[in-house]
Amino acid sequence: MSQIFHPSTNTISRVSIFAVVLTVAFAGWIAAALDRSAIVTRKNVILEQPVPFSHDHHVGEIGIDCRYCHTSVETSAFAGLPPTSTCMNCHNELFKDSPMLEPVRESFRSGQPIEWTRVNDVPDFVYFNHSIHVAKGIGCTSCHGKINKMPITWKAESLKMEWCLACHRDPAQQVRPREEVFNVNWDPSSITDVRRAELIDEYNIQSKTSCSTCHR
Repeated sequence: MSQIFHPSTNTISRVSIFAVVLTVAFAGWIAAALDRSAIVTRKNVILEQPVPFSHDHHVGEIGIDCRYCHTSVETSAFAGLPPTSTCMNCHNELFKDSPMLEPVRESFRSGQPIEWTRVNDVPDFVYFNHSIHVAKGIGCTSCHGKINKMPITWKAESLKMEWCLACHRDPAQQVRPREEVFNVNWDPSSITDVRRAELIDEYNIQSKTSCSTCHR
């Protein structure tokens, strides 16, 4: 009986299988890279806001404490956004005729809150609580970056699950004394490994990696 397929078919088959595997692997790599890119995470992407609020000016230059605007950060899951009346505590005198601040004045007159574009957000199926992180000695800059250097607020970290898990597996790298949580100029090198270990014990910090920690 004569041979049905030419001997070269074996080589073609091997090359084809290799090409398919390589293509699938490359497609997977592209998908993973895209998932981590700024297109998806919006990391370092500046979003348009109704008012170009500058943390660089208000926090870095003036020295306003985070809790002046984000009043519920120590007691609830949501850090809170300031009502327009908080802005007007200063801006009824400072830059009170600035065209840039007209949305603030209009909001104060009408009682209609300013619709800010959310910069740092997690999916609805993820539970995040600001207060527990503050209580455990995790500083604002650990997640929000050098917010005091941002003339316009942008997302400093991806907030992807892998990023959160890296901290949850080894929280000692981010812990600081509670009195330094809101200090945007705190230097991590100012604390020794021994002191970190003491804080881990004092604050009863544990490695939390179970699914139910964040997905409830």
